[in-house]
Amino acid sequence: MYPLPWYDVLEIVEADSFAFSTSGLDIPGKTSDNLCHRAYDLIREQYDIPLVHIHLQKNIPMGGGLGGGSSDGAHVLQLLNTLFELNLSYETLTRFAAQLGSDCPFFIKDTPQLASGRGEVLHDFDLDLSGYTIVLLNDGTHVSTRAAYKNVQLHKGHGDLIEQLNGSVGSWKDEVQNDFEPGIFDNHAQLNEYKQQLYGYGSKYAAMTGSGATIYGIFDTTPEIPQSFKQQFRVYQELKL
Repeated sequence: MYPLPWYDVLEIVEADSFAFSTSGLDIPGKTSDNLCHRAYDLIREQYDIPLVHIHLQKNIPMGGGLGGGSSDGAHVLQLLNTLFELNLSYETLTRFAAQLGSDCPFFIKDTPQLASGRGEVLHDFDLDLSGYTIVLLNDGTHVSTRAAYKNVQLHKGHGDLIEQLNGSVGSWKDEVQNDFEPGIFDNHAQLNEYKQQLYGYGSKYAAMTGSGATIYGIFDTTPEIPQSFKQQFRVYQELKL
């Protein structure tokens, strides 16, 4: 798991009554189910903290395997810890984060990590993609997480992932595979087409994010991608690392 320089914005201030408001992208579902709200509830169950107003400016699209919601929940924990001087350790914060979701502990440290277990068992990994450009593509396709896990096709010939990741980014194409891809590509063939198109535009490595459905490519120079290609996506984002 690797942090990218693309952000939602959170603000927390003390208030006379609890409130959670949002701006930016529309967030479906009940407010009480939002990870920001749940993070506050988790802390307040065990610590005597004041009521607050949480405001979230939502920039990262939901449901695309980009971890935006998980990041928001984790950073509410960190903001409350700082704002109210709770002095919670990294270990305590990650335990709280794991209660919010499997991806949330990653965002407490927010550095490259190898994840195992449900995603909450993390180990520092010395991977530096500085100087590369990440291109993110999302056409709005929704992939059910349940269906993704049901249809995952485990490939047993991967070899040692750590050894592969320590190789050059260009070598990943033939070695590092997302096992969710075959099952999802069977039902959403256009996602595989996007991946192959990124290779055609010079990507050193391209894959799907987790269980989908965002496709990303890693470029060693600023890519020259036609506007006509970019315009077909709900999300097209270039991030310089």
